[in-house]
Amino acid sequence: MSATPIFFRKPWVRRAGIALLVALMIVLPLVLPEFANTTLARIGVFAVAVLGLNLLMGYAGTVSLGQIFFLGLGAYVTAYGVAQGWNVVIVFALACLIPAAVGLLVALAAARLGGLAIAMVTIALPIVGVPLAKRLSEFTGGSQGVSARFTSAPEWTGLYDDQWKLYIVLVIAGMAFLLTRNLVHGKYGRAFAIVKGNESVAASMGISPYRYKVLAFTLASLLGGVSGFLYMVVVQYTSPETLSFGHSITLVASMVIGGAGSIVGSLLGGVYYVLAPQVTNIIDPSLTAALQGAILLLVLFVLPGGLVSLPRVWRRRRASSTHPHSRERQDT
Repeated sequence: MSATPIFFRKPWVRRAGIALLVALMIVLPLVLPEFANTTLARIGVFAVAVLGLNLLMGYAGTVSLGQIFFLGLGAYVTAYGVAQGWNVVIVFALACLIPAAVGLLVALAAARLGGLAIAMVTIALPIVGVPLAKRLSEFTGGSQGVSARFTSAPEWTGLYDDQWKLYIVLVIAGMAFLLTRNLVHGKYGRAFAIVKGNESVAASMGISPYRYKVLAFTLASLLGGVSGFLYMVVVQYTSPETLSFGHSITLVASMVIGGAGSIVGSLLGGVYYVLAPQVTNIIDPSLTAALQGAILLLVLFVLPGGLVSLPRVWRRRRASSTHPHSRERQDT
């Protein structure tokens, strides 16, 4: 066994790492340029969306191709609440609870379905959501979309707007990641894993696959609403395009590339979602989709566990190169 993993398991090392991470979160927005702060904030937005999808697909094993619908719904609820002059805390609560309630209703109807059937149900969400957003123009602004500017930095902070927005994203996204991590490392996470592995075994152990699928779908929808609120914090504008099915597919690809069933993989998925289009546009804007597809295939072939599995694969190959004859001795 490598000494490095053992070193990082030590409690004081973990505490020091957490303290360093918190310090970086406090300092970086103050020293980075505006473009970098905005980019990091957008990564945080979509990392939360990927986190919700990962909770549902990576941990609970339930297919969903409609996560972008809940992000868009959360964004529209936020924009409407701001336009009505509601308190921002109430707006945030509604941006979380309304997508969660819609997700619960969808899950109650669809969770008994399996495989392709439930995938078809979730595909319908963004497909129906786009024309619905265009028709409900009184609430959504129709095809023109709607803007909401409510996150200007207070004068007493002495911060620029981009710094203030990034702090908001870091606090809310950090809480979302921490709570989700605690969830998947507890009894619910173990139940999700059993349901994902074998529903019949789960039922024989007194774990209801239906109940836990509904729970996972509802929590994923809630996280979608959180990302929708953060989307309005950073972008301050949404339209029916936000709900497009293409964005939903990109979220799924981001989860796979980052690493399914991994909290850190969700963060890496957010990085991919934001940075990959920028990089491919620099190379050739007309080949953006093709290049992103090539990246997905490359990761699937080289790192089936996603980017988060890179250190483990590297250690394994390093160990095999250090002891090239160990496998031969075992075979003999």
